[in-house]
Amino acid sequence: MNIQHNISLKSITSFGIDLIVNDFFELTNIADLPALSEVLERKIIGGGSNILCTQTPKGLVIANRTKGIKLIEEDANTALIEVASGEVWHDFVLYTLSQNLNGIENLALIPGTVGAAPIQNIGAYGVEVKDVIDSVIYWDWTDKKMVALSNIDCRFGYRDSIFKNELRNRFFIVSVRFRLSKIQQLQTTYGAINEELTNLNILRPNAKDVAQAVINIRSSKLPNPKEIGNAGSFFKNPNIPIQQYLDLKKRFATIPSYPVNEHTVKVPAGWLIEQCGWKGFRKNDYGVHEKQALVLVNYGNATGEEIWQLSSEILVSVKNTFGIELEREVQVW
Repeated sequence: MNIQHNISLKSITSFGIDLIVNDFFELTNIADLPALSEVLERKIIGGGSNILCTQTPKGLVIANRTKGIKLIEEDANTALIEVASGEVWHDFVLYTLSQNLNGIENLALIPGTVGAAPIQNIGAYGVEVKDVIDSVIYWDWTDKKMVALSNIDCRFGYRDSIFKNELRNRFFIVSVRFRLSKIQQLQTTYGAINEELTNLNILRPNAKDVAQAVINIRSSKLPNPKEIGNAGSFFKNPNIPIQQYLDLKKRFATIPSYPVNEHTVKVPAGWLIEQCGWKGFRKNDYGVHEKQALVLVNYGNATGEEIWQLSSEILVSVKNTFGIELEREVQVW
């Protein structure tokens, strides 16, 4: 194996934090996994889009560069596609659209790799990836064998899965199988999708149109990591009891919400943070993006510690103002 030494993470992670990795390996062949199991400490980077580096990581950093998309089976209504975990997520979305397969068009332009999708149960605009995952194949570092988990066994939750809990630090996702539909079932009511489709003069949209609307919306709100270091949404949208929401609405008449179930609603974290005055905040080279309060940014030479401290101050501010405890969405090293 070609292990590299003294590699900077600045261009490898989307936050652009300049930390030097002692040992670095680019994985292109899963046949190397048994040998990598012998490494005592390891960390995995996919697209590097959901990582905040606050200190030099210990052990071997493995960059997932595996590739491959193949059709497993299909019928008149669906297709089962297996995708290598190192494939770029947005490229996969575009591939499905080119094959007239539906189900993940609302997840266009989400940064990262396919392997990260089930870990985080990525979601946007009313769709979560769990809705189309058939199964996940992973390498178990401890038992040194391949394991296939069904959708149910992945224990998906809101930005959550078994991979963030019981299997934490024990797995390397090798591939993901998606069951995609050949029949359009568009989800356009969440967020500004319908408004953007109207702006595009599209009255009868298809999946490609919805994806383009999502791309336009995300591009207008979120900074390009190639221009400003960031990891997208830094915080999860909190779920709170309906009674707590009703009490808050007496004090904050415009507080938005989305129903989760008969007992719970979801409140946009970005709105909470903006009401606390953080939107557009900047100190030295770190701050909160001027167009989206959910996004913490590195304007050039910020450290991971500075961004972490900023996130801590935001957590305290929201807690003191609304009585709501936000959770960080990013993985912190």
